[in-house]
Amino acid sequence: MTRKCVCELCNCGRHRCTHQPTGLFEKSKQPCSVTEYAEKYPEYEGVHPRQSMKPKQEYKAGRDLMDGTTTFKSDYIPFEVTRRPGRVQEEYKPGSGHIDLGTTYKMDYNPYKVQAFVAARPKERLHATGAKLDTMPTYKDDFRAWEFSKREPTKPEPSYRPSSSKFANLTTFQNDFAPKGLVPRESFKPPNMARLSDAPFESLTSHRISYIPHQLGAKFVKPKEDYKPSDQPFEDLTIHRCDFQGLPGELSKSCKPDFSKVTSDARFDGSTEFRDRFQQWPVTLPKVHKLPEYVTPEGHMDLSTTSNMDYVGHKVQPFIPKRPISRGRRSSVAFQGNTTMKEDFRKWEVRKQEMIKNKEEMGIPTGKFDGLSTFQAHYIPHQLNPIQSFKPQNVVTRSLAPFYDGTMYRTEYTSKKPDLCPASFQEPPGYVFDDVDHRGHKYFRKMLTPLGSKSILTNGIPVPSEVAVMS
Repeated sequence: MTRKCVCELCNCGRHRCTHQPTGLFEKSKQPCSVTEYAEKYPEYEGVHPRQSMKPKQEYKAGRDLMDGTTTFKSDYIPFEVTRRPGRVQEEYKPGSGHIDLGTTYKMDYNPYKVQAFVAARPKERLHATGAKLDTMPTYKDDFRAWEFSKREPTKPEPSYRPSSSKFANLTTFQNDFAPKGLVPRESFKPPNMARLSDAPFESLTSHRISYIPHQLGAKFVKPKEDYKPSDQPFEDLTIHRCDFQGLPGELSKSCKPDFSKVTSDARFDGSTEFRDRFQQWPVTLPKVHKLPEYVTPEGHMDLSTTSNMDYVGHKVQPFIPKRPISRGRRSSVAFQGNTTMKEDFRKWEVRKQEMIKNKEEMGIPTGKFDGLSTFQAHYIPHQLNPIQSFKPQNVVTRSLAPFYDGTMYRTEYTSKKPDLCPASFQEPPGYVFDDVDHRGHKYFRKMLTPLGSKSILTNGIPVPSEVAVMS
């Protein structure tokens, strides 16, 4: 006797058995053989999970006593600190003589008349053709790929070995350096003093010398023309009005098949799986736990602790730093605020230079602005002759034959009945409900056909003739 589940009867892939949540906690040695996971992923023997090589995160505390000495306490040696002698600043003495501000550019430069540069290169002309470029570069033609072998590294092994002796705090700079007195260097920079000329300033420029004023002539006044409207009527005919003509036609017919809803005349049974299998259990009220009443203990409470009883006090001296106490260095001598900038700098009387402005040789006109341009003054209107159009007339040719709206889809389309999945029925045709396992799979047993009866195919499903007639 063959039994099939709803998952095996389904041929559309949309019907599955509802798995029970309590079926996962039942201990059974027989696995579920109807799941998709068991079909695609078979079990392999001899495969064990990989062991983790990660060390355990355990803290190992040291059991030795802690010594309070540090490297600073053991290596620090206090020295006597003396004040560094200050540098005595010498008085500034300005140099004698005058500086010559003349340059070779001013002495050797002679102005010349320069003309604009005219390029002698002819204009580039491009000779482009419409043919396709089919060339082979020399790199692709001559290049050959060579096989390279990997070079072995020639890096020498590190020969440095750290010393095991104790580190000395003195450096070569501290051992070899001897402080010496600073010797001021003599400055050869000339004094920054402007040299004034006794000659008068020459304000003549090439523009003032070469400019020749000319008198302007009278402006040309063009007489104003009156607007003359056109005598011809306005043509408001557009391309859409010329070309568009309404054509009579029939509406296209739909080739969509008629929708036939699969319904049943039987009365709807309102029973569900939850209503059939639900068992009503008696419910009792939860018990309320009553707390016992608090009773204060009799007698006196001992507030002594093990720390107060076992603690022994020791006299400990406070920590004294070995670093000398820093004292502020103050001097009773008054601060000297004079600098070389204040002593040597002299304020010069600077007067604002007057703006060099040329005298206006052209007077500003006082009359009204005419606004006449050269185009308006010299323009001569000419009569235009319209160009004759050689474009053929856009006339639509009408046909008296009816419009043919046949398509390849309409001619080759064949309507077919939709196939029904046997798992979509509450009881698949040709099968009788058997039982439900603890995982929630519904099993159906195939109905046996008696001898002499024939089976009829209903939507591709074999069904006995008696069942097909009843349906």
